[in-house]
Parts: sequence; structure tokens; C-alpha cells
Amino acid sequence: MKESAKQILVVDDIQTNRKLLRAVLETEDFRVSEAEDGVEALEVLERTRTDAVISDILMPRMDGYRLCLEVRKSNRHREIPVIIYTSTYTSPGDEKCALDSGADRYIRKPAPAQTILTALDELLVTPRASQPRPRPVSDELAVMKEYSEALIRKLEEKNKELEQAKAEILNANEGLEQRVLERTAELEDTNTELEAFSRSVAHDLRNPLSVILGFARLLEDTCGHKLGEREMKYLRKITESSARMEALIVDLLKLSQGTRAEMHRGPVDVSQLVREVLHKIQETPPARTVEVIVAPGVTAGADAPLLRIALENLLGNAWKFTGKVERARIEFGVQRNGAEPVYFVRDNGAGFDMADAGKLFGAFQRLHASSEFPGTGIGLATVHRIVRRHGGRVWTESAPGQGTTFYFTL
Repeated sequence: MKESAKQILVVDDIQTNRKLLRAVLETEDFRVSEAEDGVEALEVLERTRTDAVISDILMPRMDGYRLCLEVRKSNRHREIPVIIYTSTYTSPGDEKCALDSGADRYIRKPAPAQTILTALDELLVTPRASQPRPRPVSDELAVMKEYSEALIRKLEEKNKELEQAKAEILNANEGLEQRVLERTAELEDTNTELEAFSRSVAHDLRNPLSVILGFARLLEDTCGHKLGEREMKYLRKITESSARMEALIVDLLKLSQGTRAEMHRGPVDVSQLVREVLHKIQETPPARTVEVIVAPGVTAGADAPLLRIALENLLGNAWKFTGKVERARIEFGVQRNGAEPVYFVRDNGAGFDMADAGKLFGAFQRLHASSEFPGTGIGLATVHRIVRRHGGRVWTESAPGQGTTFYFTL
């Protein structure tokens, strides 16, 4: 170990830099103290014996130049060796200013550990008064002028760097804007094609399908008594498949409407809307007895036609999945999550395992066999899109045999 281990003060506003220097110095048996800037360094010098200072230049409150000047003005500390160690002020003028301000050595970061250790050994072995010194500056005013020029020079360099960075950002933004415009045009073209496809589905597929379904039912009504059991089975298969295909087309059109229809938000009496939807569902055969609870006076700011589609799907699901429950119950209400109203549709129907909830709102996703509960697997995807267009979210809670609750915000 070195005789009477020397105490080195490391001054740098970046903790990582201080830690790296500490590691290098402690490996050579130096003791190390730290400061974040020149102000703190002067405080450390007052209370701790220090044999040498290694300081950065660019620091808050007091930089390395000023720290050198303050050390040299102090009768108590003026003979302490100071090494400037910087990665920011690296021009010849910066080095001259550092030496004229009172630094004994000027080292650019990053430097090999041996460079720093050699400088320390030279400064600590030879008394500062007998060391070769740079040409002294005539007075403090000249030093301060040089100091100010160094700061201005550095500000000008930083300003050039900022201007260059600004130009690069502007160029990048222009390129990004162009890509966004191109992508937007592509999406608009795609949406136009989808709208055309929807119209094609509505007219080119739905109309002939309705004709097939109509004639199949007419044939069943007029000629059913003349057909055998096998022929009637075939006819019913045609009717059922056509009806299911028509329902699928209707749901696809609703899904498209939920995504593309223009929105007109306004005050909506949600309670009344729920009652209208439930009344329409209750008129659909087969007739059932279901306990229905609708919270009164529930309102929302929403697009009424789109909200109706969402409620038709949610309440239709509740009606369908309570079909095998002896005492079926469907409830609509609202609760508060802070200031945000949370609407819900709750039933005591079949329910499902929440492990499958992740795929619930995807198109054509079904959690029950179609033979058990018929459907197209599109309704909840439509609900999800409509709620998202309103800036809200939708989620669910369920358990097999214990019913389901759908929550949504707008």
C-alpha cells in the first residue's frame, strides 16, 4: 500500500463516471471522496483533507473552470493539484482555458487508467510550486474573459448540434408524414373495397338467398303433405341452412356498420332503448317467461342506432343463453367506477369458463357448440367494435352454470 494513502476528490455530476474513477483509484490504494459539482466540491475540501482533485468541466451550479479558479484563490487549498477530465470541452482553446484557470493537467475522456494514474503520481510526488507551469495569465480578468469565451464557444457548438438534430428530425418527420399519407390512402382504398364487398353481400348474395328460403318455405307449405319423411327432411335442411346463412349475412353487415357507420353522438335514454330491444326479442317465438329488470332513468351520450345494435347483441345473448334455465332472469343497470358510469347486462344462464374469455370478442369465436346454442359468432365482435368507437371498453365476468355479466363504458 502507498505510504499514508492519498485522498482524491472526484468531481462529476454523472454518478457512473464517479464510480468508474473510484474503482480505478481504489485499485491503486487511493482513498476517494466524491462531489456532484463545484459547489459540493468546495464543501468537501473544507471538511476533508484532500491531496488531489479530478474534476469534470460541464456540471450544474459550478463547473470545472470555476472550481479551479476558486481553489487557486483559497489560501488553504491553492496548492492542491487539480486534474481536469472532460469529454465535452475538448478543443485546444478549452484546454488552454482549463490550464489558465489553474488546472495542473488536462485529460480528455475516455483515457486509459494508466494516463490518470501517471498524472496523479507526477503531481503528488513533485510539490506543485516546483512543477513546470503554463504561462501565467496576467490577471483574473483575462482568465474570466478566456473562461467566458470557452463557454460561448461551447454554446455555439451545442447550438450547431441542436440545429443539425432539428434538421434531421424535420426530415424524418417529413418522411414519416409522407408514409402516413400513403398508408392512410391505402387504408381508405381498402375500406372502400370493404364497403363495396358489403354492398355485394347485401344485394348479390342476400337477395337470391332470400328467394331460395322463400321458395323452400312455400314448397313446404304447399307440397309438404305430398312428400315423404326423407324428402321433408331434405327440405327442412335447405330451409334451416338458408336461414342460418341469411342470419350470418345480417350479422356481417351489422359488424361492418359498427365499424364504418358515421357516428352522431347525442343524449340517449338507454333504459327505454333496452325495453324496446327486449320487447322485440320477447315477441320472437318460442314464447318464454323471463324475469326482466331494467334500471330506470339510465342515460348516456352515444350514437343511438349503434348503441341499439350493441344492446340487441348483448340482450339477445342473455335471452339465448338463459333458454335452458327454469327461472330465467335478465337485468340491465348501471354502476359507478369513480365518476365513470359502467353499464351492464346480467343473466343467470349457461355461463362459460373465464379461461376462454380472451377469444370472446373475436369474429366467428364461439364458446358453445352451435347444436347447443345457435349463433354466428359475430355478435360480440360487433359489440366490441361499437364500444371502442365510443371510446369505451367492454369486459365480462362469468362462470359455467352461474350466468354471465357483460360490462361496458362509453
